[in-house]
Amino acid sequence: MEWVGIAVFVSALLLASGTPGPGIAALVARVLGRGPTGAAALAFGLACGDLVWLSTGVWGLAALEQNFKVLFLAIKWGGIAYLFYLAWRMWTTPIVERDLEADMGREAPHALWLTGLAISLGNPKVMAFYWALMPTLMDISKVTVAIWLQLIVITLCTLSCTFGGYILLASRARLLFKQADTVRTVNRAAAVAIAGTAVWMAAR
Repeated sequence: MEWVGIAVFVSALLLASGTPGPGIAALVARVLGRGPTGAAALAFGLACGDLVWLSTGVWGLAALEQNFKVLFLAIKWGGIAYLFYLAWRMWTTPIVERDLEADMGREAPHALWLTGLAISLGNPKVMAFYWALMPTLMDISKVTVAIWLQLIVITLCTLSCTFGGYILLASRARLLFKQADTVRTVNRAAAVAIAGTAVWMAAR
């Protein structure tokens, strides 16, 4: 893949991934409400969803979504259910001192990863981005495994910058909130944002 194509791909991906959407909303809301612990697992799930759509776009397997429609729907609705559960937990959890320290020990990283994956797989914006962009950057019929792996590495690096930036900014913003009443308000606002993400996904 030529450097021009790589530059175009990275620039487009930075713009697309940096634009607020359901994935960014869930990520920022979680960090604001609970702290950065576990945010990496959620972000990695989002990135893995991107890699799925990237791979289908690169290999020209547009029929994948149709062939495995039941699987994608199961993942999507599982993620929606978990988002509603997470929103309920954030809304109802009592505010005590350990909340201010972002005690997230009861949330399993694999559950957060699955949530991020479901959000990304269920987001038509992500699918459209890769399926529309890939044919413009390369001849799909001449794709090699080396090019595909190169794109995966580039995508992971780019998304790491985007998601990491949002996590850092949200973490810094969270440090401004010290009072329990303020933390409760932030938690409930985050719960509403996460529930709204789930509703948005369900309506798609």
